[in-house]
Amino acid sequence: MVKLGVGVECASSRLGGSVSSKRATTATIGAMSPPTTLPWRLVVPVKGGAGAKSRLHPPPGVDREDLALALATDCLTACCAGMPPAHVLVVTSDPRAAAVAEGLGAVVVADPGAGLNAAVAAGRDHALRSSPGTPVAVLLGDLPALRPVDLVTALGAAAAHPMALVPDAAGEGSTLLTAVDGARLAPLFGTGSAAAHEAAGHVRLDLDLPRLRTDVDDDAALRAALALGVGPATLAVLAGTY
Repeated sequence: MVKLGVGVECASSRLGGSVSSKRATTATIGAMSPPTTLPWRLVVPVKGGAGAKSRLHPPPGVDREDLALALATDCLTACCAGMPPAHVLVVTSDPRAAAVAEGLGAVVVADPGAGLNAAVAAGRDHALRSSPGTPVAVLLGDLPALRPVDLVTALGAAAAHPMALVPDAAGEGSTLLTAVDGARLAPLFGTGSAAAHEAAGHVRLDLDLPRLRTDVDDDAALRAALALGVGPATLAVLAGTY
């Protein structure tokens, strides 16, 4: 069971000018029991740096690179609260993202620089070298509204299937990919990845977990995440713009 603390204030936005305020609530991280009966290793790819989130157009005065880092920080904070931090493998080549991950107790894996699927494969292989036969899950690193309980719930559902996926809010991409036998996890991220992963044998889980399914790649997705309630890092970067 996951125990949640008091709520924090959040805002929804109107980008391309100003961001209007709206009250929503999200839970802060409290004491947590083990998330599932499986010893998952969670791979979280984080691009970071100047090339991150090129489709985002932050409000005036907000640096896109800073916003991208904040999105990842809130996601990683939730991950490291929902499962043992040492079981979270952050694949990145960005020094600031690596510092955040290390500060949370996560393992940093060097990004080989050959795209998202290569980054995921690097994290998977690191996990399997460290713990042969371990279950492996992959979560996108741009989920700023994620709460620990969302991750706990999704991994619990995925544990019932040899391979599973949770699609994004649109139902076309994938935000979580799992394999109980981690060696079977073959990432096919990209356009239409949900269908590609399903065709490869992953059971599609259309879970009612909007915070885990709202990855932020563009302005509309950022507005959706803000409406759900994002974490403190994202709120801090956007402070004064709503």
